[in-house]
Amino acid sequence: MNNDNLTRKELAEVMNGQLGYPQNSCAALVDAFLDRMKGSLLDANSIKLVHFGTFTVREKHPRRGRNPRTGETIIIKPRQMVAFRPSKRLREQINE
Repeated sequence: MNNDNLTRKELAEVMNGQLGYPQNSCAALVDAFLDRMKGSLLDANSIKLVHFGTFTVREKHPRRGRNPRTGETIIIKPRQMVAFRPSKRLREQINE
């Protein structure tokens, strides 16, 4: 497995290796899972994966910023962003 990024294809390959399902079925399962996650986040619902973490949609308020090239002050528009909070178990494993 590539150490830089975990891709959909690599997830499907791992499922294929561990579960023995056909590669195209595993790819469809991965896509269905990610589509369901995306749909929940687009509906502004949080996603809790036990022993992994929670994905939430956060509101970012407008704020003043600065263009580093010109030094001009600008107003950054309000927006939404996805935030991830790892579970206690995952944090402990990462910090070991």
